[in-house]
Amino acid sequence: MAETIYDVAILGGGPAGYTAAIRAGQYGLKVALIEKADKLGGTCLHWGCIPTKSLLFNAEVYDYLKHAKEYGIDGLGEGKVNWQAVLDRKNQIITKHVKGLDFLMRKNKVAVVSGYGKLTGPAKNGVLTIAVEGKAATTVQAKNLILATGSDAKMLPGLTADETILTNIEILSIQQIPKSLAIIGAGAVGVEFGSIFRSFGSEIGIIEFLPRVVPNEDEEVSKELARSFKKRGIDINVGAKVEKVEKTKTGAKVTFTASDGKQVVKEAEKVLVAVGRAPRTENIGLETTKIKPERGFIKVNEWMQTEEPGIYAIGDIVAGLPQLAHVGAMAGMVVAAKIAGKYARPVRRERIPACTYTEPQIGSVGLTEAQAKERGYTVKVGKFPFSANSKASIVNSHEGFVKVVADSQYGEILGVHIIGPQATELVAEAVTAMELEATVEEMMFTIHAHPTLAEAMLDGFGSVEGLAINV
Repeated sequence: MAETIYDVAILGGGPAGYTAAIRAGQYGLKVALIEKADKLGGTCLHWGCIPTKSLLFNAEVYDYLKHAKEYGIDGLGEGKVNWQAVLDRKNQIITKHVKGLDFLMRKNKVAVVSGYGKLTGPAKNGVLTIAVEGKAATTVQAKNLILATGSDAKMLPGLTADETILTNIEILSIQQIPKSLAIIGAGAVGVEFGSIFRSFGSEIGIIEFLPRVVPNEDEEVSKELARSFKKRGIDINVGAKVEKVEKTKTGAKVTFTASDGKQVVKEAEKVLVAVGRAPRTENIGLETTKIKPERGFIKVNEWMQTEEPGIYAIGDIVAGLPQLAHVGAMAGMVVAAKIAGKYARPVRRERIPACTYTEPQIGSVGLTEAQAKERGYTVKVGKFPFSANSKASIVNSHEGFVKVVADSQYGEILGVHIIGPQATELVAEAVTAMELEATVEEMMFTIHAHPTLAEAMLDGFGSVEGLAINV
């Protein structure tokens, strides 16, 4: 293996790494992809994006079936969740896409090297050497190296994940639906699992240290999700500090200080810890290079280059970028193009969509209203409710709104924040509009088909000027 000098070696086979490998292969580069697990796909495919969205779809179907009579469908009776079948379907989806990745590696002539890769130092004569520990120890030599080692779920100090205290990994293989679930953290992971298991009948309690749920979203989106969750019977505690988590005979109890200063004890069958993710940058040989991580994160320039010549970093380990699969994947494409000498554009922080697949869904891009004002913009804001959209009535999903934040002087779209039906799909239009620097006026004269949920986008842009048609 070491006799071959690759154009690029990639450490990590998750969405960032495998996307970089595919694109580099498409450009005709000689590529090695080093992965310590026995299957490609990383956290996203096996324990993150894909399995959770599979469960969310099951939950959505189940919610619709609960109201079958309303849709004119009689005779179904009261549905019952077959949890094992839910898990089996999730696993089948994962297996299908793992096979798809294996095929794509062969198609693009990517050499997949199984084992744990570790840098041995800076480049010598323009060539980097990576030691690979595995069934058969080897070395990989390459002119360029892309670090894409991903992240792990953080755990609260003093706790260890087991069958009662869960992270995103353990919760995806529990044997039955818990009667009650306490969730520590109200970011995307916490609220998505809360939404899933509430649909399946669990009692849900969410405990969040910050003043609102989904704290990275626009404040009005946070308020709307909290309102919707409370309506669904989900108990929400924000501004709450967890003091301790203890095992009990029937599960566990979480003691926290509420926002009013009172101490509260919440008992549940299971506890999900969803307090963020830590970058996997230890023990990969960074100390032999000029790369100096900060809290484990690696600093890069706009082309994802690190401080060490020939070494790039992408995905969850990059300082300053959100830990999202699509961010890592795009960064991988940018780096592959840069190495191949092809056209590329840097990843722009304010053009990254964030999606949360709860019920209702959330999709957002760009600046929140508060952020735009903090940056000195004079803003105009438009807001259009899904309750006034005809397709939302048809699909019986009226909650939420489209909110557009724009610069009042030139009509530049600064941010779009959607909560409601198919928000995670609709946000793509906003990303495209902002990427192409469309103005509110231009979007107001962009024809949207009727009846569609996308028409809410048209009315959202129109509402900035007080010209929404349907309200």
